[in-house]
Amino acid sequence: MGQTVVEKIATAHAVGLNAGEKVLSGDFIRIRPKHVMTHDNTSAVMSKFKSIGAAKVADPRQPVFAIDHDIQNTAPENLAKYAKIEAFAKEHGIDFYPAGTGISHQVMVEYGYVTPGSMVVGSDSHSNLYGAIAALGTPIVRTDAAAIWATGQTWWQVPPVARVTLAGRLRPGVVGKDVIIALCGLFNHDEVLNMAVEFAGDGIAGISMDQRMSIANMTTEWGALAGIFPFDTILRDFLHTRADFLTRRGTPRYTRAAVDGWFAGRVTPDPDAHYAVDLTLDLSTVIPHVSGPNHVKTMISLPQIEKKRVKIDKAYLLSCVNARLEDLADAARIIKGKRVADGVKFYVAAASANIQKQAEELGHWKALADSGAVMLPSGCGPCIGLGEGTLEAGEVGISATNRNFKGRMGHRDSQVYLGSPAVVAASAIAGYIVSPTPFEDISGKITAMTHASPPRTAKPVEVVEGFPAAIHGRTLWLPVDNLNTDGIYGGAFTYKDNLTREEMAAACMLNYDPNFQTLAQKGDIIVAGRNFGTGSSREQAATALDFRGIRCVIATSFNETYKRNAFNNGFVVFECPILVDYLREKYCDATTPTIVGPNLDVDYQKSVITCEGRQFPFSPLSTVAQELVVAGGAENVVKKQLAKV
Repeated sequence: MGQTVVEKIATAHAVGLNAGEKVLSGDFIRIRPKHVMTHDNTSAVMSKFKSIGAAKVADPRQPVFAIDHDIQNTAPENLAKYAKIEAFAKEHGIDFYPAGTGISHQVMVEYGYVTPGSMVVGSDSHSNLYGAIAALGTPIVRTDAAAIWATGQTWWQVPPVARVTLAGRLRPGVVGKDVIIALCGLFNHDEVLNMAVEFAGDGIAGISMDQRMSIANMTTEWGALAGIFPFDTILRDFLHTRADFLTRRGTPRYTRAAVDGWFAGRVTPDPDAHYAVDLTLDLSTVIPHVSGPNHVKTMISLPQIEKKRVKIDKAYLLSCVNARLEDLADAARIIKGKRVADGVKFYVAAASANIQKQAEELGHWKALADSGAVMLPSGCGPCIGLGEGTLEAGEVGISATNRNFKGRMGHRDSQVYLGSPAVVAASAIAGYIVSPTPFEDISGKITAMTHASPPRTAKPVEVVEGFPAAIHGRTLWLPVDNLNTDGIYGGAFTYKDNLTREEMAAACMLNYDPNFQTLAQKGDIIVAGRNFGTGSSREQAATALDFRGIRCVIATSFNETYKRNAFNNGFVVFECPILVDYLREKYCDATTPTIVGPNLDVDYQKSVITCEGRQFPFSPLSTVAQELVVAGGAENVVKKQLAKV
């Protein structure tokens, strides 16, 4: 079987593979990413780093610190935190970018850390943006970041890969933000959940680099772990420009010649590569839409919402998804010579200081400022509810940011719509949500085709010392998709740090099913549906099940953060969709939330589950996954590695 681009990049960054061994979707591997980015959360990673006993950074060229989230906060405590981060960077020789340089993801691209074919991770969910540079950019959690600092490595499970074909050409006035809003709104049934997306098709040639960064960035909101564009001549020319910038700055991380070499040997998918799903979007049928209110995957076309004359109180042109030069130019073109409507506040921040400087030189910045816009420093700010410009109760905002979750940009009783920079600017002038250009109300011509994952051939797997070759347990069947972490471990317990293991065990699943505690027995195996563990990132949703005596959780799929928290704490979770389908059919008439089901025999050596005489293969748990469990979690693995040094 051939490999996708994601599988090839993962293979190139994997540690400990045998000669000629290929990485495929589903494999657990150890990875050595080219770079790991942290921002304001660097201080939290520093605490993790110290708790695992690390004294020095394994490769000071690997981490990058870029302060961007709470930069309007000049309280002594916050400034002291930033100073400690800078001091840590200086002590260990790590590249540090202070507040005001720009949003971390933009900094990673501008200053040459992200290159085609590389794997670059970040302790931030919008690390997907790096896919615009034909790189594998994906988020990690803080424990992973600390492990990379200490050892240069962490673990990763290669996700299923979706191919998204962008066909045709965009209409004048339609931009990348409109494309990703359309994808989120049209394919809103978890089609790419926890997958990596590879974009393909002739339509890509008409999409600029600024727009590609918008699309790749918001594959996060679509539910994907990464969103990768191909390495074409448009990207090559962009990288030539970046190389010139880096040379002038005196930090030539790559040159024009290096770019040409990468282009000649660029990574492409094999003809027989397997994709879990194929989706197609005809770009010529895309018109501007907005998402919301307060839901990314709910969209409404501009012609439809204009009829409603939705009054706004605030408008936002900022964030890592839409605050680059093209975005500022589009907004300035619309707003030049006009004034922001009475009663509306329009907030603008460039994605970086370099972009702001370019916008100033071209007159875009002045046009926006002269309209009455409030100009903010380059950073995240109100996008995440920090600093000036957050929404008050009852207010409505139109924003060129990437998320409009309830309460994210201010008061939970406010409403937020997402739109392109042009829509935001036009709405700021009109005082209600409006398109800068009239569009006919048409729907995208979409097709979707799902491929079944190829069956895994059952073969012996090496079982590391201390990991069981097989387990036996009773099924607890939970006939539900999207079981969230609040259901698994309620918020009332999450911030009680003094609970014992027994108290945590007694609290698990109470929000999902009050009878769970009565039914569950030590040694049971939970089996559930799609996207198990969605919601917040609380680690207790994994550890509490472990403390309750649950042997493992088997599901159709898992929220990726939940899976990372589980293995990072030594708790086994894995996918077996065909077993889930079997139990779903067997108990299709059941009405209770927890069902005591048949006994299961899980053979980790053969990667097969036996249930009622039938066998259900699953993706093997590699030695990497097993070692995490045997050690009791990622921190202990790192401590052992450090002890060997």
